[in-house]
Amino acid sequence: MSKLLIVADIEDKCAATARGLALAAEMDLEPEVVAFTYTDLKRLKVDSDTAANIKKQLLSERKASLEARVASIAGEKHGIRIQVVWAEDIHNWIIKRATKDCDVVVKSRHKSESLAHTSTDWHLLRECPVPVLLVSKKRWKRGSQVMATIDLGTSSRVKQKLNRDVVLTARHYAEMLAAELKVLCVIDVPAVLAELDIIDPRSWAEEQHKALEPKLIDFAELTGLPKSAFIFKRGPVGKTIVSEASRLNAQLVVMGTVGRKGVKAQLLGNTAEAALGLLRTDTLTLKP
Repeated sequence: MSKLLIVADIEDKCAATARGLALAAEMDLEPEVVAFTYTDLKRLKVDSDTAANIKKQLLSERKASLEARVASIAGEKHGIRIQVVWAEDIHNWIIKRATKDCDVVVKSRHKSESLAHTSTDWHLLRECPVPVLLVSKKRWKRGSQVMATIDLGTSSRVKQKLNRDVVLTARHYAEMLAAELKVLCVIDVPAVLAELDIIDPRSWAEEQHKALEPKLIDFAELTGLPKSAFIFKRGPVGKTIVSEASRLNAQLVVMGTVGRKGVKAQLLGNTAEAALGLLRTDTLTLKP
């Protein structure tokens, strides 16, 4: 059976644990819960035996806390695999584990990032080979909105397949939650051309919308959705995703993301990253 990997977070009573366990039950996946603990024992300047005892105690205390948390949600006889890992850079462990038999990674969202530090969230967003669900503290409510966002105008076959995967995944989650699904297509007007008055933003966007109409019809048929499920908006992609999610009061946003590495990953965020920095709702990201 495929697994759903839950990354437990001690800071906020771990919204990811409850969300992940509920999703695992809905999706018929085997949940696996992992937590991390670490401290630089070399800085304590103690002998090896003392350091080993400290490490053992910290691991034991963290596991006891995690077991109590899982039991409070799933019951005492839950049978869920729980482990605590001694690691500082936890994203490497998560990514390696996810490559084996995981369908999705569930983690509470943290948004701290700078040129000097890339958070675990951003590492997973860029490098994790399976979908990553970053959750907020808000509870899911049945009958709410799920929003997917796609690039309908792309000519790339890889991105076209990603569009399909995003919408079909979003439809699956919407069905589980008895939620209405909306698919956002953003028309990003070239800012330079608009500023130079070479194009009229509204007219240009309307022309693009008309040009995309045949693709919309084909895509709606391909994904089994009515045309009424699709929304076209004009504006910067990242900001438009955030504003539309807020307007719809979406409890989940599903989008595709293309990971970057090296210097580009530090300096240039893709559309999903730009939106994630501002979104206040759960976000599921998929890769090609």
